[in-house]
Amino acid sequence: MPLFEFDTDASDEPGFKQLNAEEAQALRERHPSLSPWRVVVWQAAVGLLVALGTWGLTQNLVAGASAAYGAMAVILPAALFARGLSRQRRAANAGSALTGFFVWEMVKIALTVAMLIVAPRLILGLNWLALLAGFVVTMKVYWVAVWLRPVSRQSLNKN
Repeated sequence: MPLFEFDTDASDEPGFKQLNAEEAQALRERHPSLSPWRVVVWQAAVGLLVALGTWGLTQNLVAGASAAYGAMAVILPAALFARGLSRQRRAANAGSALTGFFVWEMVKIALTVAMLIVAPRLILGLNWLALLAGFVVTMKVYWVAVWLRPVSRQSLNKN
């Protein structure tokens, strides 16, 4: 006797409806995609603000440079990732596009780790707290960019 029994009545599952071309286009218009380049631009702007804010608050150039480097450890790999993803749009099939996504994600992670490892050699007297602040705040821009993504006119008209 099984430990758990589940009632898998087919009537409980919602039906799957395949979209035709017009319905798919309407769905894309209602839910526009977020460009990875827009996220990189937002990250660069926030990274600059964090670096300037850190420098202004601490009156310490090394702390400002550390925060800027922390932000760059997010921005440069994200830009490389966005470039790689833009090339994946021309992929012949979904499997190769997915493989490309994972490859570029691994490249992004490796570059981020490498930048963090060499940070003490590049910035003399590195302020780890400022670097971490720049890194974390810049990385969290992904969530803000999702909230601030452009909304289609159609979805505004329906509300």
